Amino acid sequence: MKQASYIQHRQFMKDSIRKDIDFSTTDQSLGVPPPPIEKPFDSNQQLLSLAQPHEFLGSYRIDLESAISNRRSRRNYTGKSISLKELSFLLWATQGIRKQIDDGHAFRTVPSAGARHALETYLAILRIESLAPGFYRYLPLEHKLTVEARDSMAGRKITQACSHQEWIADAAVVFIWVAIPYRMEWRYDLAAHRVILIDAGHVCQNLYLTCEEIGVGTCAVAAYDQDLMDQILDLDGENEFAIYAAAVGTLG
Repeated sequence: MKQASYIQHRQFMKDSIRKDIDFSTTDQSLGVPPPPIEKPFDSNQQLLSLAQPHEFLGSYRIDLESAISNRRSRRNYTGKSISLKELSFLLWATQGIRKQIDDGHAFRTVPSAGARHALETYLAILRIESLAPGFYRYLPLEHKLTVEARDSMAGRKITQACSHQEWIADAAVVFIWVAIPYRMEWRYDLAAHRVILIDAGHVCQNLYLTCEEIGVGTCAVAAYDQDLMDQILDLDGENEFAIYAAAVGTLG
């Protein structure tokens, strides 16, 4: 009985669904304009500047072979802060814009099916120099942060949302990647959902390698309370919801 259930759910990992989709009926094929590549922000929200690429590119020196060889999940953090410059580099490396093509497409530092990039990056800031604890969102087009909510209890809340994994409380920042599925559905219909998860893997791997570059640790988090995480980030849970996370912290 359990084996039959396994087999049924394995179908999600296959690309067989493409055979059943009439791609001539997708919103892209019907001429519907693409959704924006960045979630709009309220004009009243405070925007915080980040270090620009020319300020951090070339600042760190580790060869790719070493980064790949040393890459591992690290959960033991010192509880010390990391700099805003380091955070800027991590954000650029995981979702930065290399070139905007039009309002609905851009080339980024990570690959994405059809250049759709259906992810938004939220941050639980716990120990970043010059930033108050709380919840923020990365704006890749502006290369800035929005202040979603300053919150002195951010560490406790994000630890609780991540299924009470207590080591997370010592992190400097927790990346939470949020899916806006329609960005991908606009082009791929029901085939969108599998590739959104593949894209999340690309993003997290860039985070791992960049953490090796700057000498901090990271560990991906796939176990979390979906409803609580979405609630903390003020997401509706239908058109946008958390799908992956990773904690980043300083090493002893």
